[in-house]
Amino acid sequence: MCGRFTISVEPGELAEVLGVESIPDVRKRYNVAPWQTVLAARMNDAGKREAVLLRWGLVPWWAKDLKIGYSLINARSETLAHKPSFREAFKKRRCVIPADGFFEWKAVGKVQHTHWFHRKDRKAFLFAGLWEH
Repeated sequence: MCGRFTISVEPGELAEVLGVESIPDVRKRYNVAPWQTVLAARMNDAGKREAVLLRWGLVPWWAKDLKIGYSLINARSETLAHKPSFREAFKKRRCVIPADGFFEWKAVGKVQHTHWFHRKDRKAFLFAGLWEH
């Protein structure tokens, strides 16, 4: 996942792309940042997909300090099955996070240029995610 993203599609489209009947009350957001609340879909104990609000930043179950979540906002697909921070969540607690764009920055000299990546049709897409208790 990136470091910032946008989610500005209508609630009906969000429910459809997540494959759920309803979603929590959410508003359009144009600069979602780590440690903020994000909409996600995950499987509940009954095996049914549900839409939930989660905080962006994984805090492993064994962590003594919540601040570890500030540094665990992205996982690499090559190592997430093996790294202790992500291993258990990868096995048992996966989710998807809807977005309609994400930001990346490129330094040109001393100036940071922001690039917003999105689908041509501006429809929502999904990021893969992990969650923890």
